[in-house]
Amino acid sequence: MRKLLPWLVSLLLAITLIVIVTFYFATDLFGEKKAKDPEQAAKEVNVQVEPISADEMVKVTSELIDIRTNLADTDYVVQISFSFQFDNEKAKEEFDKIKESKVKPIINRALWVMTPDDMNGTKGKDQLTAGLINSINNVVSEGKLLNVGITGFVMTTV
Repeated sequence: MRKLLPWLVSLLLAITLIVIVTFYFATDLFGEKKAKDPEQAAKEVNVQVEPISADEMVKVTSELIDIRTNLADTDYVVQISFSFQFDNEKAKEEFDKIKESKVKPIINRALWVMTPDDMNGTKGKDQLTAGLINSINNVVSEGKLLNVGITGFVMTTV
C-alpha cells in the first residue's frame, strides 16, 4: 500500500489538473465569440466624426471607384464606388498606397458574403460600410478611417 499511495496521489493531481485546464480552455474556445457578420460590426463601430470644412475634407478623403464583383448569390453582380474620410492626411496617403493591394480584397470579401436582399435598402449598405470601417482601420496604421460613403451603386443579374 505504501508503494501505491504516491502513484494514486500523482494520478489524482494529474486528473484534477487536466479537468481545470479543460474548463479554462473550453470557455475560451466555445464561449461567446465576436461575430464577424456586418450586423454585429455595425454595432461595434465607435467613431466620432467632427464637422470639418470642405477644403479640409478634400485633403482627408479618398475614393475607390467602380469595384465590380459577385455577391453571395453568383447570379448578381454589383458595381460600387466608395469615398473614405480619414482623420488626418497621413492616413489618407497611406490608404492611397494600399487601396489596390489591401483594401480592394477587404471590400470584395465583404461583398461576397452579402446577398441581393442585403444590398436592397439602406440597412445592408449601412452594415457593409460599418464592417468596412472596422476592417480597414485594422490595416491603416497612420490614423483612423472615420467614414465610408457609397458614392455609386448598381446591382444587376448576370
